[in-house]
Order: sequence, then structure tokens, then C-alpha cells
Amino acid sequence: MSEHTLKQEDLAYFYGSQQWFRHWIVKSVIWTEGAQYVWESGGAYWLCDEIAFRQMDRKAVKNEPFQVWDLKVENSSGVLTCEDGDGKVIYKKKLDYTDFPLPHIRFFVESDGQNRTIMLPSER
Repeated sequence: MSEHTLKQEDLAYFYGSQQWFRHWIVKSVIWTEGAQYVWESGGAYWLCDEIAFRQMDRKAVKNEPFQVWDLKVENSSGVLTCEDGDGKVIYKKKLDYTDFPLPHIRFFVESDGQNRTIMLPSER
């Protein structure tokens, strides 16, 4: 198991983005520098995949142009939820185990009609 260096206070430094990254399978999903930082320093490329794949295989998620994704972690297990912009849960997954280092993280996913961008709330 690798040591994750992600700390909540690190996320405050991300505003906007000058570089975007594209998902290796779901080509319509891109993400910001802040999200990339979370994937790398939090050991969370699996979380990137969870969000990206749901853009393809869950109709309620696919049809929502603005999404709020929350990961809540407690005692090495977690719950990943996706809401529309009005607080309605459109996807939920229980995680029996996760080593994600923060108790909570939130991402926004926004569609421009061609791409869906995963970003930290401060990058919107």
C-alpha cells in the first residue's frame, strides 16, 4: 500500500485550470489540474474511473448536464453519490473498502455539450 499525501488544505490552492487531462477510455471526460492532483496524491484514479464510467452507463447521470459528486469516507468504507444541481440523488454506490485519505471530497461535473469536465468546486 502506498502512502497518500493528499491533505484537505492542499485543495484550497486550485482555482480555474490551465491544463486539462482526458480520460483514457471515456474520451468525452476531461478533468482539471485540481482533480488530477486528487487522483495522484490521493491514490484515487479509481475515483476518476467511477465518475467517468457512470457518464456512459447510467442514464440518469448521462442526462444530467451538471452533477455534484461526493465521496464520504468513514472507517475505511465509503459512499459515493451523484446529485443533480438541486440536491436530488441520481446515483449512489457503497464502497466496502477505500483507503482514500480524506473523510470527504466533492467534485462538480459540467457538460459543455461535447465534453464533461470533472473539477473541484473551487475550479468552477
